[in-house]
Amino acid sequence: MANNQRTIRQERAIRGKSLHTGEEVSLTLKPALPDSGFLFRRTDLYGKPEIRPTCENISDLVRSTTITNGNAKVHTIEHVLSALVGCGIDNAEIELDASEPPIMDGSSRPFVNLIMEAEPVEQEAERKFIEITEPVSVTSGNRSIIALPYDGFRVTCTSADDRGIHVQHLSIDLDAESYVAQIAPARTFTIYEEIEELLKMGKIQGGSLDSAIVIKGDKVLSKEPLRFDDEFVRHKILDIVGDFSLLGKRLKAHIIAVRPGHSLNSELVAKIIETSAGKKGKTSVGSAPRKSIVLPEETELDVRRVLDVLPHRFPFVLIDRVVAIDGDKSLTALKNVSVNEPFFPGHFPGHPVMPGVLQLEAMAQAAGILLLRKSSSEGKVAFFMSADKVKFRKPVVPGDQLIIVANLDKIRGNKIATAKVECKVGDQVVSSASLMFSIVDATE
Repeated sequence: MANNQRTIRQERAIRGKSLHTGEEVSLTLKPALPDSGFLFRRTDLYGKPEIRPTCENISDLVRSTTITNGNAKVHTIEHVLSALVGCGIDNAEIELDASEPPIMDGSSRPFVNLIMEAEPVEQEAERKFIEITEPVSVTSGNRSIIALPYDGFRVTCTSADDRGIHVQHLSIDLDAESYVAQIAPARTFTIYEEIEELLKMGKIQGGSLDSAIVIKGDKVLSKEPLRFDDEFVRHKILDIVGDFSLLGKRLKAHIIAVRPGHSLNSELVAKIIETSAGKKGKTSVGSAPRKSIVLPEETELDVRRVLDVLPHRFPFVLIDRVVAIDGDKSLTALKNVSVNEPFFPGHFPGHPVMPGVLQLEAMAQAAGILLLRKSSSEGKVAFFMSADKVKFRKPVVPGDQLIIVANLDKIRGNKIATAKVECKVGDQVVSSASLMFSIVDATE
């Protein structure tokens, strides 16, 4: 594996029909900065909401992987993510003008071609890996998937339908060259008897023999001949590569899968993250272990680190990013206010205004992160106790970006703390307050 991260030199677009919704959609790949990973952006929605492909954002795993941020969703992300990872890309933005990438021919090959047109380019930052030191596995009935320690990335997969027909097996070491030649062209497939049920569920509205292989009994229905004798198991490996991108880093492991699917893949991804987070000391090459405190060397936090530190989850995470931390005294965070926020339909219909109490909560979350700056705060949580001198000066509306500045006032005996916090839009203060917190053990 290459040591340095890679992105693409220039943006490139592709257009086609999506598999499950049947909509026409344009997908645009764009370069991204080192360490930024992958980011989906819905350009068809107000505010162009962004969704990171992470375990925390998974909302549906029926026949595809779906991620959600607020009311914004992106379905069937596995084929484009598989192409990016398979081609050795670490950082890229994926813009869509609908809820699902185009299915194209049902494989990752069209996306591989798009990436090659966009010209992969090496970046200065070193690539980061997750390395496991002991087996990690999940099982569901007669399906199982296990990750074993391995210096590289190898997948051994057995694929079969419920009747034991079309049993296929393949073991392959994956790098960019082997992925492009041996895995990317493999197309998605479905069982003929399952089509009616999938249509009733609102799935595969855009499906056809142009974009999938259909298995009917012992026959294979396909617009073109099979690209490999074992095309089905190769597509299962393609999905594994895409789903494992939700780790956020490259994985060094030998994956052994028996009849895998998106749900099982994501369960193992979550378990690997949990296992890595629970280990003491170094868990990955080139990165700090996942911590529930803010580390001394951290001067900013992306949303993944915000979720590590805060106990809050959707729809109550009101910090998108921490952009500056000045020692233990001051912190600046951002909250992008999208029209998709779940509170706007009721506050107020036809005149959306962000509730003042939620601005207060955003202030409390920013101050809470600052309070967990100290190493002595590991295993602690900051409970918001009271607010004083609260002022709301100007309405906050969709499209605004809240700049939240928290200044720590004082801490008494590592148990009670006060902070002065204000929210700004641009240079104008829209709200402010003096807040008090109780710092307690997370287990209490």
